[in-house]
Amino acid sequence: MPAEQRQITRADIMPMAEFGKVRAERRKALIPVKKLRRVEVGPHATFYFENYDTMWLQVHEMLYIEKGGEEQIEDELRAYNPLVPQHGEIVATLMFEIEDAAQRSRVLYQLGNIEETAFLDIGGDRVKADFEHDVDRTTPDGKTSSVHFLRFRLSKPQIEKFRDPAANVMLGFTHPNYGHIAIVQPATREELLKDLQ
Repeated sequence: MPAEQRQITRADIMPMAEFGKVRAERRKALIPVKKLRRVEVGPHATFYFENYDTMWLQVHEMLYIEKGGEEQIEDELRAYNPLVPQHGEIVATLMFEIEDAAQRSRVLYQLGNIEETAFLDIGGDRVKADFEHDVDRTTPDGKTSSVHFLRFRLSKPQIEKFRDPAANVMLGFTHPNYGHIAIVQPATREELLKDLQ
C-alpha cells in the first residue's frame, strides 16, 4: 500500500480468508498512525484524519464483517475512496462522541450546521472546511449528525506555511454553541504533511 496512492482499486482488495489471517496484525500496526491522525477539539469533537491506509482497512473491515462478497466491493470503494486525500488536501471524519444518549441528543440539537463552521488555521491563514453538499447532516429541527466528512484544500503557500514549525496550526469551529479551537501538534502536522505532498 504505497502512501502516495490516491485511491483504492479492486486490485488492492485481499480475499477475505487472507485478510482474516492478518486482520489483527493490520489493525495493531495502524494504531500509532491513527493516534497521530487524531485531534480532539473541545469536549465532544474529534477529527480523525484519513489516508489510503485508514480507508483500505475500513473497506476490508466492512467486507469482512458484512460478508457481502464481490457485489459489496464496488459499493465500499465508492463510499470510502472519497475520503482518501488527494494532493494538496487533508480529509477528516469529524465525530461527536458522547456516550450518554440523552446528553448526546441535547448537544447535537445545539450544533446544527456545525460542519459549515469548521476551519483549519495555518499561521493566521484560515481554510474553511468543505463538507458534503449532497447529504444534509442537519435535520429540519436543527439536530446535527454525530458524523461528518470534511476536506481542507490548501494552496501551495498554505502547505509551505503548514510545513513551517514557526507557524501555529489550529483546528476549530466558529459555531455560536461550540467555539472551540485546538493546536495541531508537531507530530500530527508531520504525519498530515504526507497527505499534502
